[in-house]
Amino acid sequence: MAKTDASPTRLVLIVTPHFNMAATAGFIDPFRAANYLDGTAHFTWDIASATGGACLASNGMSIDTLPLADLRGAARDMVIVSSSWTPEAHFVPQLSSALWRWARGGATLGGIDTGAFLLAQAGLLDGRRATVHYEHMDSFAERFPECILSEDLYVLGGDRISCAGGAASMDFALQIIRMARGDAAANGAARYLFHGAVRPPGTAQNDAPVEPLGNTAPGAVKRAIALMEKHLETPLPIAQICAEVGISHRQLNRLFAAHVRKTPALYYRDIRLDRARGLVTQTDLPLSQVALASGFASQVHFSRAYRARFALPPSADRVEGRVPFEFRAWPMYRKGS
Repeated sequence: MAKTDASPTRLVLIVTPHFNMAATAGFIDPFRAANYLDGTAHFTWDIASATGGACLASNGMSIDTLPLADLRGAARDMVIVSSSWTPEAHFVPQLSSALWRWARGGATLGGIDTGAFLLAQAGLLDGRRATVHYEHMDSFAERFPECILSEDLYVLGGDRISCAGGAASMDFALQIIRMARGDAAANGAARYLFHGAVRPPGTAQNDAPVEPLGNTAPGAVKRAIALMEKHLETPLPIAQICAEVGISHRQLNRLFAAHVRKTPALYYRDIRLDRARGLVTQTDLPLSQVALASGFASQVHFSRAYRARFALPPSADRVEGRVPFEFRAWPMYRKGS
């Protein structure tokens, strides 16, 4: 509901080391635009971190932050945590106590990218819906079964909100502006930022039929990939996939070579290994369970395949993969096609 009084909406944005800069700036900028267009500070914000000072983002840029201690006792309407890789490494007492203090004060709490991990780790998402970036979903579901995981771009409603990050952070912010100040303010901010269409609540993170640069892969390839993605734990034989898609094994190989640059079997193995890497680096599941959850009956075969794809064994990646660096991509050691 739009605000009817003149009081500003007071936000705190908390960042953790190696946060995603694009998602964080994308979230803040619509509020700046809304203020500018109306000539009034409808939204105010502070950017904070556990200890204050310069906080390094995942792209090597940094942002100045206030220490949380400086905001002790400050009333806020909304507190958003923006985190990315290894959020559990940044769950410190001053963050937990600050979040609980604002929660008791009636603030809406939210997360961007993996920010929901930190809210859940604090016990503030029990029984609540939340979303995280899709590459961290398996880890979130494993670690926080008491939370209701959503695959939407963002979750709004009530006093716990969250967003998967990336460009969706702007949609997320524009919807918050809409709820606080009405359609006109949100539409104006969207136009000003050339955000042509605000994706509505309920939009899935990955809409399978849509490719950002256009739909170029044939339907048979998309259907085959969809079957693979639905059967990661118990892989289907390629012959069965061909039968369900309705083409020959030879034809499927030809289509994958042209559009995916890999054989169907290699592509299938790689997406299972990608899932495994998320579980290796983001959970404490025994590696034998990770292997089974990724469709490998033999742990020896799993370790060999993992090393071939990521250039290090899963036991080493469990340690090294938790240490992000400025220009990290995921998976870190993805082989060229």
